[in-house]
Amino acid sequence: MQNNCIFCRIIAGEIPSATIYEDEDFKAIMDISPAAKGHTILLSKKHYANLYELSDDTAAKALLVARKVAKAIQAELGCDGINLLQNNGEAAGQTIFHFHIHLIPRYHEDHVNIPWTHGSYGDGEAAALAAAIASKIE
Repeated sequence: MQNNCIFCRIIAGEIPSATIYEDEDFKAIMDISPAAKGHTILLSKKHYANLYELSDDTAAKALLVARKVAKAIQAELGCDGINLLQNNGEAAGQTIFHFHIHLIPRYHEDHVNIPWTHGSYGDGEAAALAAAIASKIE
């Protein structure tokens, strides 16, 4: 636990939260500033700054738990879809440096925006970049 981390303090019970799921590794809570009703945050109980610090087992379990929680959100709310949003680093929009996944219920024409400007690749650029990235996979 890091004392200056708000998510560590929530996990420790120092700050109250509306919990919807908890096991030995994760806790899912309602986001207090939701993008939509039912917006949930899945927190790792152990402090990891981001995705890069997770073990393979913890990373795999995170998606399994996210799926379990997403299915419960969809069953309760009848939403048309769910965004999973997970940011790593300030440039990617991460503001709390404790691994977490946002689960955001979505509805047709709900006005929730997760925008970006679409770019493009030049001839052969995508294939060259794909090969370069693939060469770094461990």
